[in-house]
Amino acid sequence: MQIAAIQHDIIWEEPEANHKRLAPLIRQTVETGTEMIVLTEMYATGFSMNSQAIAEPPDGKSVSFLLDQAKTHGVWIAASVPVRDKTTENPVNRLVLAGPAGENHHYDKRYPFSFAQEDQHYRAGDKITTVSINGIRCTLTICYDLRFSDAYWPSAPETDCYLVVANWPESRRHHWRTLLVARAIENQAYVVGVNRVGSDPNVSYSGDSLIVDPLGEVIAECPPGMEATIVAEIDSKKVSETRANYPFMNDRKT
Repeated sequence: MQIAAIQHDIIWEEPEANHKRLAPLIRQTVETGTEMIVLTEMYATGFSMNSQAIAEPPDGKSVSFLLDQAKTHGVWIAASVPVRDKTTENPVNRLVLAGPAGENHHYDKRYPFSFAQEDQHYRAGDKITTVSINGIRCTLTICYDLRFSDAYWPSAPETDCYLVVANWPESRRHHWRTLLVARAIENQAYVVGVNRVGSDPNVSYSGDSLIVDPLGEVIAECPPGMEATIVAEIDSKKVSETRANYPFMNDRKT
């Protein structure tokens, strides 16, 4: 299966403007023949802690945009959205995976970024989400999750590809790149890491979006600091062969 990563800038807290900017980028990417497109964390607002103002209902305009684009182009599209699914609790940072037939899978970020007080404005999710698409088992994760190997280990035997959407600061870009490769090596799975570029009122972002194979080799890479799209083939057979040739996970103690 071909997966594309769109490394894009985000207009701060302006969902409609971001939808308008992204629609032609999605259309151009579909022309490559890709079957899945991955955008960034909080793709329509930026990583804002103004959660009560920007959070949308589960069927709000930013989720609807993803569903409409997926259906229009006949592809899968993944991105995260601040979602208010409970009126009496904080919203969640929700990674939506929208399908061409109206499928709407989601994962709520399990590790809010306490360093930026995300845990005070968004509540943590409590479930792992893995979805099989065209024979590829994809597990959904968001940004800060990447720092915790135990967020990935439980799902590894049933995962061919981890999706990681992010707003990861440029000042820690080396951590981002290193951890993407580490998660691929230790779980013997593909990792698709998609980070934004540009800046928000707090930090700047270099992108450094990568697609890494089960042996830890970078097979596609966006140039830093600019909008770009990369495409790579995700092959479940390579995952199986890597795990058979190097059965390291058999010795894992959980």
